[in-house]
Amino acid sequence: MQTTPVEPASGAVSGHAEQALPDRYVDMKRGLTSAQVEERRARFGRNVVDSKARRTWWQTLWEVLHEPMFLLLLAASGIYFVLGDVAEALTLLAFVTGIIFLTVFQSHRTARVLDSLRELSAPRAQVLRDGQRQLVSAAELVPGDVVFVNEGTRVPADGAITEAHELSVDESLLTGESVSVSKSAARASLPPDEDPGEQLFFGSMVVQGQGQMIVTATGPNTTLGRIGKSLTGITEAHSPLQLETRTFVNRFASASIALCVLLVVAYRLRSGEWLSGVLAGITLAMGILPEEIPVILTVFMALGARRIANEGVLTRRMSAIETLGQTSVLCVDKTGTLTQNRMSVRALCARGKLQFIDQSTQHIDETYHELIEYLVLASEIEPVDPMELAFHETGHAGLAGTGRLHGDWTLVREYALTPELPAMSHAWHSPDLGYHTVASKGAPEAVCALCHLGAHETQTVMDQAAQMASNGLRVLGVARARHPPGDWPEKQHDFEFTFVGLVGLLDPVRPEVARAIAECKAAGVRVVMVTGDYPSTARAIAAEVGINVSRIVSGQEMAVMDDSRLRETIGSTDVFARVRPEQKLRLVSAFRESGHVVAMTGDGVNDAPALKAAHIGIAMGLRGAEVAREVASLVLLRDDFAPIVSAIRLGRRIYANLVQAISYTVAVHIPMIAATMLPVLVGWPPMLAPVHIVFLQLVIDPVCSVVFENEPERENLMCVPPRRIGARLLSNRSLTQGAAAGTFAALVVLGVYAGLLSAGYRQPLARTLAFITLVLGNVALIFVIRMLSQPGRRFRACRPNRYLWIVLGVTGVALVLLMTVPAVARLFGLVALLDVGAGV
Repeated sequence: MQTTPVEPASGAVSGHAEQALPDRYVDMKRGLTSAQVEERRARFGRNVVDSKARRTWWQTLWEVLHEPMFLLLLAASGIYFVLGDVAEALTLLAFVTGIIFLTVFQSHRTARVLDSLRELSAPRAQVLRDGQRQLVSAAELVPGDVVFVNEGTRVPADGAITEAHELSVDESLLTGESVSVSKSAARASLPPDEDPGEQLFFGSMVVQGQGQMIVTATGPNTTLGRIGKSLTGITEAHSPLQLETRTFVNRFASASIALCVLLVVAYRLRSGEWLSGVLAGITLAMGILPEEIPVILTVFMALGARRIANEGVLTRRMSAIETLGQTSVLCVDKTGTLTQNRMSVRALCARGKLQFIDQSTQHIDETYHELIEYLVLASEIEPVDPMELAFHETGHAGLAGTGRLHGDWTLVREYALTPELPAMSHAWHSPDLGYHTVASKGAPEAVCALCHLGAHETQTVMDQAAQMASNGLRVLGVARARHPPGDWPEKQHDFEFTFVGLVGLLDPVRPEVARAIAECKAAGVRVVMVTGDYPSTARAIAAEVGINVSRIVSGQEMAVMDDSRLRETIGSTDVFARVRPEQKLRLVSAFRESGHVVAMTGDGVNDAPALKAAHIGIAMGLRGAEVAREVASLVLLRDDFAPIVSAIRLGRRIYANLVQAISYTVAVHIPMIAATMLPVLVGWPPMLAPVHIVFLQLVIDPVCSVVFENEPERENLMCVPPRRIGARLLSNRSLTQGAAAGTFAALVVLGVYAGLLSAGYRQPLARTLAFITLVLGNVALIFVIRMLSQPGRRFRACRPNRYLWIVLGVTGVALVLLMTVPAVARLFGLVALLDVGAGV
């Protein structure tokens, strides 16, 4: 059994960290058991440096108590007490309690959604437990866990390195130095206590290679934890929509202050009373103040993010939701996005011969045995990547019993793939040979360069690769070399490689992709394929899924284009092949400068700049590098194309429903303002009191934040062009339509009130009937806004909005109580309609 000692990190802040591992040794073949993990988690807690505590009920309550609406209600209650109207004051306080409860409940509901999304977006770690590799949340790691780290991942805890393959780490978070640091494992020739190997530190980023470590410290006991540095202290900037709504609310508030002062002065001049005038001013302020808008925005974004997560896309930045509906260009990779990322070897080319194989192939000709042998030797020993898994599968199937599978050979040297040389090499030590065997695989042109082939030979290889790629295959070249014992060369070019052959892999297209791309086209969203594969491979796949292949531009062609020429090219090109990762940034910048809203998918370390530059960066959640997920706005919970289209659809729906909610807010406040101001200004008895405004808010708030959020999508949602950049939340047309609808409702309410007063009815009955009309008018505005948002009222019948009918039902019950129960009516200063004689 292979075991490795695990010592606590030096300088641990907690004394019990010294007793972290009483058994001191970890089984490197099986890792910790589930029981050991639970015991250590109970002892050391979660692996979190700076855990932001969830907001408590008391904190939420304290925030509500500071809201302007609540302060206005308290002021109104105080004035009623001063005026001696204790019943009115207590009634108002009872409604205040109800509003507080609803607000706190809604806030916690939203907070729970956001907390669950944060947990989904938390860093993950690949760990060995119970003899199996598992993907777990980094927060669940414990001392003694065997953890695997790869290029592009963030180190999830402090640990001692046990294996390192070309491992290089960026520790600038701890040291401030941007230069990466090479790391090595313990030397097998020395006892572990004499050479424990180097350390990896929580929060550092693996920029090259891969390795294995044993966790020695977690959470506050890590180096990062002792420094007190937080990975979660970054505050997201306000989005354009948040800034726009803030400006909208501020303007509304400024207007309300002016109107309230005017009303107080007018009341004082007409009646000679200050307190009643202040009460009327407070009532007006409550009717004007658009306090629903910040709530609407928060609820829509949080619940919208949950809806998108249910479709398989995690929202890491809420601002991405509002941008989804504007997306006009979607740049996607081929492998794993348009295809299934389930590779299998389908073609072998060696010694001038070509053989196509599939699952039914019973025998692989001996001509290709050497090619498969060196293909396996150039792959990882324990493959994770689908491509290398396919190589090992073909090797075990095709070389069984041939003596070409070398289980007793030892890997002694690795040369990593680089952007400059897209090929990797492995050097092996054999107990029976007097030299080292070197196997290399990579892009055919890179392997030809390593073999120093002449122009004619290189062209022959490239022609054969192009022929294989035209069948939709991904093509790699394979080479071999021998190296005598002694010093190793610094670079792969220093070996004397011999070309062995080509291998073609098939990655089937996902069956749902063609339909999803057709949906994008109907919605005015261009789908652009950006791949590192050959143009012929890209052409075959693009044609199969419905992407325009009239022109294909290669990375080599892009390299000689200036920015102006590239902007012209992207106007007629939807497929870019043989593109290097750093060239993706140029493409994103070119599309942005051309006025497009760009969404970009990526999974590697080198994709991070392009993901960050795109309006919406979309990282692969399963195979993506941690650094790619950190800079992305969205993360695919399953590496697939269809969820991206679903997210765009939902983004459009969320924004359309948000426009309806804000339009309703504008419309519904107009009759409330008119019913509060005009009776005072023209000398009629006041129509509305604060308690009436509170009742109306109990209808308006759920309508804005729940009913419209659950509105089904419009029938033509994905048949219209994307929203243009810079478009306002409420267009002049929407604002005018909402204001006109609200004005009409106000005229009806005031007409009822004035007509009853002029007909000789007493004020209580006139107020009662006018108030009922106002409530019914607010309900009618819901349907008016829905109709205006979609002419013809073409909504999906299969998705009725049950929340609308719940709110309408509750409102109807409340109105019936007001109209039939005298005690309830008196609380509102109204008269029960069953006792109409009292109001005549």
